[in-house]
Order: sequence, then structure tokens, then C-alpha cells
Amino acid sequence: MMTIKKRCPWVPTGDALYETYHDEEWGVPVHNDRKIFEFLVLESAQAGLSWRTVLHKRKNYRKAFANFDPKRVAKFTARNMTALLKNKGVIRNRQKIAAAINNAARFLEAQKEFGSFAEYAWGFVGIKPIVHQLRTNADYPETIPEAEAFAADLKKRGFKFLGPKIIYAHMQATGMVNDHVIDCFQRKKVGEKIQGRTLKN
Repeated sequence: MMTIKKRCPWVPTGDALYETYHDEEWGVPVHNDRKIFEFLVLESAQAGLSWRTVLHKRKNYRKAFANFDPKRVAKFTARNMTALLKNKGVIRNRQKIAAAINNAARFLEAQKEFGSFAEYAWGFVGIKPIVHQLRTNADYPETIPEAEAFAADLKKRGFKFLGPKIIYAHMQATGMVNDHVIDCFQRKKVGEKIQGRTLKN
């Protein structure tokens, strides 16, 4: 008899790509700068859309945005912008594309200041993942104070399209916050803590 994996309730049943993303990536701590930049590009592109939409365009984004190399993206020109606006494989929103190019330059500035972007980002959670006690979709907040502080600092540094809600999603994706629900099989794999912080609705 095949055992059915118990996943977080927000994962669309039957969407293999989404299930794999949840099972192998979401919530796993990320300290690699290029990977962090990838999530920032994708999450800023998501604004106002579903993550599923972006996830299914991820391969196209990887190719269009120089394998998410911030040094290369920061050098994108008007010609690159025109090509991206014609690329059906990405979300053709001028402001979002411009934000990704701008954010690449700001990303490099933070890298230079802190030694790595990961060092800067993880400072907002004291280097250690926040662990929440969640059971249903209703338990998830729209954002948390740490995400608000992170987003405010990013804005101050000139980043675009990365408000508190998007940054909270980023923190969840990169493991700065463990928001797998209590009975999700992946929760233990990303470091379950019994003394986790409990959110009250």
C-alpha cells in the first residue's frame, strides 16, 4: 500500500512541479547568494500573481536572467529590456523587469558591504530560522515583524517590488522561517523545534 505524503495545505494536489518544489526546496535554509537572488527575482515577479504562475516559468527566467547571476543582470541594457519584454516565457511587465535589473545592482552593493547577501539577510532572524506552529492555511499571517523590518531596509537601500508580504514569502522559501505545518512530512527535515513560536490569529 502506497503511503501518501502529508504536505502543507496550500500545495495544489496533482501539480507535480509544485509538489517537488515544496518537497525539495521550500523552507530549506539557503545561504548561497545566487540562489537567494533567484528567489528575489522570482518573488518580485510574483507580485499580484500566483506563485504557481511564476514557478512554471522558472526555467524560462533562469535562461532570460543569465542563470540568476546578479553581476550579469546588473549590466543589462535597454536592449536586454526590450528582449525581455518580447519574451513570452517571462512575465512581461516593464516595472518588474526594471526592478529585477535594479535589484541586481543593489544586491551587489549589499554583498560588498556585508561580505555576502546571505550574511545581511539572515541577520534579520538572528542567523537562526524562526519556527512557527501552524496547522491550517488560516494560521498563516500575511507578514511578520521580521519581514517588515527586512523589507523596510531593502527599500531604504533602493530595492523595488519587495514589500513585506513578498519578503515574508521569500523568508519562508529560503528557510529563514520554517512555516511547514505541524503535520507536514517536510517539517522535520528542515529542522523542527518543539519550542517553536506560536502565532495567534
